Amino acid sequence: MIGVEKFFINGSTLEVEIADSFFKRLRGLMFRRRLEEGRGLLLAPCDGVHMFFMRFSIDVIYLDKDFCIKKIVRDLMPWLGVSFCFGAWGALELPSGEAERLKLVVGQKITRK
Repeated sequence: MIGVEKFFINGSTLEVEIADSFFKRLRGLMFRRRLEEGRGLLLAPCDGVHMFFMRFSIDVIYLDKDFCIKKIVRDLMPWLGVSFCFGAWGALELPSGEAERLKLVVGQKITRK
């Protein structure tokens, strides 16, 4: 079972599943039908993602160890998308459009409970 934690940013709360083992990261969001607004998946450690076997687009937020945003990739397409951020500690996967809704910017810090 993947653990769930609450993350806070810009007055909003995200329920984030933590994928912190090889097999949890390998599976990621593959084969799921969708990811709901206000939810996410943190792959850690992770500095790159692929979209093979994905059914929907996502936003990817790359974080350093202090949970500061290093890079934002919007609307990564299913099956075709690949993304990297060298030096990132983790990748927070969110539903497509969520980075815009939350007004995320590079350099911003995400708070964990």
